[in-house]
Amino acid sequence: MKLQLQGQRVRFRLEEAEFSALRGGQTVSNHTCAGAVDFHQSLRLEEVAQPGLDASAGHWQLTLPRAAVEAYAGQLPCRQGLEFALRQKSGELLQVVFEVDVRDSVRTRGAGRRLPADAP
Repeated sequence: MKLQLQGQRVRFRLEEAEFSALRGGQTVSNHTCAGAVDFHQSLRLEEVAQPGLDASAGHWQLTLPRAAVEAYAGQLPCRQGLEFALRQKSGELLQVVFEVDVRDSVRTRGAGRRLPADAP
């Protein structure tokens, strides 16, 4: 799992093998240790309508709606990920992007079907 942070935007990007594990019911996680600080992130799927982020010092757990992720899986490979806006206790919005690495997806799944430019 790759994690990218910028301001109030966080992007989670998985490889196909991690995505398969996530869809299979496993929790996918990442751990970074920098000096005395440990930072752990994890993703899991649940039967929920909206995503949820449980965040504490050093640990973030993002829960994604299974239905949205399964619909997204049917579109792969694609450059567009799932995007969610999560309101924080402070009132600010946190933009969360979840995606599968498109290059890994093309290698694993093939290039996929291209739609004509005038397709809806």
